[in-house]
Amino acid sequence: MNDIKWSKGEKKIARAAFEKAYKRECADIIKKLRAKAKEIKEPDGIWGLHDFLTEKREEIDEKYDYRYSRLILVFAMLVKGGWLDFNDLKGLAENKIERIESLLSFWNE
Repeated sequence: MNDIKWSKGEKKIARAAFEKAYKRECADIIKKLRAKAKEIKEPDGIWGLHDFLTEKREEIDEKYDYRYSRLILVFAMLVKGGWLDFNDLKGLAENKIERIESLLSFWNE
């Protein structure tokens, strides 16, 4: 996917979509964290929160890679995960959208 060129306008759209997905996913993590924190009854529950956050941090760090050579794959994963939809990617060139759709189709087979 290194052969994909990004125009200046597409870079702005891509950055906005990337940030939107990141904020959505972090908001979901915060919601789950608050729910888990309310359930803590014993000191050991604290370490469960730590484990949850560690797991989420690793997932986020692996998923959110803003290198242009990886963005098509990242966007496909974010659409599949429900953090983005194609409206968020409106304005990207049709070849990029088609590649994202192709990845999603492949994963759904």
